Amino acid sequence: MIIVYTPAGGEAEQYDAKTLRVSEVSIVQRTIDMKWGEIKEGLGVEDLDAMRGIVWVLKKRSQPSLRWNDFDPGITEMVTRMDNDEARDYIEHAARILAEDPEVSREAVVSALSELPSACIDPEYAEAQIAAVADGPKEAPPEPVIPQAPTSPQPSPTSSTPETSTSDSSPTSSTSHPEMSMT
Repeated sequence: MIIVYTPAGGEAEQYDAKTLRVSEVSIVQRTIDMKWGEIKEGLGVEDLDAMRGIVWVLKKRSQPSLRWNDFDPGITEMVTRMDNDEARDYIEHAARILAEDPEVSREAVVSALSELPSACIDPEYAEAQIAAVADGPKEAPPEPVIPQAPTSPQPSPTSSTPETSTSDSSPTSSTSHPEMSMT
């Protein structure tokens, strides 16, 4: 999940929660009194404390002296957006439901996904993925027909007549001479 922080009168800044280190997560957990699972869920619903905690701890990487009380963004200055991996996973999940449930129509899935691009950091990417679902699976091209050249009849591998050996080095029982015994 990407948190987009746009301070009043400033440029938008992006903070990727996936880049957090365990030590940083521990700091955020203690600071906002939430477990990591709750923080992740909070990002999905734009929980202000979860977003603030993550942005604050990531900003501390470049501003180590930044204190919690010194970072107090306005309630409209932070939003969350899905990264491309999250958007693709979400859309693939919807496509699997479509493939597995015969009662779900392609139109219903595409309609349900229509608001997703606005929740993504790269709306064009999400739109392209949704369009692929809307188009349906690609049909495999037909196998090319390769004409077979006419062949002449071949002798059967299980011929009923014995063939004579043409090799002196591999005698058969009918051409071998018995060896003399020396005992």
